[in-house]
Amino acid sequence: MSGAAAVLFDFGGTLDADGVHWAPRFHAAYVAAGGSLEYASFEPVFKDADAALARLPGIERLGFRATVDAEARLLADRLGDAARLDFGRVADRFHADAVATVGRNRPVLERLARRHPLAVVSNFTGNLRPCLEELGLLDLFAVTTDSTVVGAEKPSAAIFLETLAALGAAPATAWMVGDNFEADIRPAARLGMRTCWLAPAARPLPDGGGGGSAPTARVARLPDVERVLG
Repeated sequence: MSGAAAVLFDFGGTLDADGVHWAPRFHAAYVAAGGSLEYASFEPVFKDADAALARLPGIERLGFRATVDAEARLLADRLGDAARLDFGRVADRFHADAVATVGRNRPVLERLARRHPLAVVSNFTGNLRPCLEELGLLDLFAVTTDSTVVGAEKPSAAIFLETLAALGAAPATAWMVGDNFEADIRPAARLGMRTCWLAPAARPLPDGGGGGSAPTARVARLPDVERVLG
């Protein structure tokens, strides 16, 4: 592995979905359970629940399923139609979709881990490692960087540089793979990293996303990263 490019991955939306973050996926599960709010009205409620999740006592010990269940409960507390919905179904749907995607991605990550030093760098709630462990991914990553634990979050350069330093890698020799253009791709490109944007084909490049911030590569499914990295 000496001389191989280091590869940093985002977690939510990247390892557990094909470029779709938690809010729209929870909304899809909510609608499937009979929820009536449009996404524009649902998103601020989700953001408030997500902020409450980060403050939840004992959050640092929660694994992936318990985190999903807690998020669903916090949403139920905030949504006007919660009394007529089964938020257990919402959690089940979200969890099942994520676990299926992780199961598909795991063999790809296992092969990459044999050729590259891998890391996860995520804006998370202090329990990134328990979540990765429950999903069977933790052992594939030499470094895991949780924004709550290190006290810096993307798009700050500090969280990328700390992760690269732990890997013993320079920005110019590393890749960043993520679904969030503003948090993953643009700041990594500014540091001189190569970037791979995981995004549905219909998602447009953000304004100002060309030039020096343009992704080195773009994929619609995480398994396609293997082709990009070679």
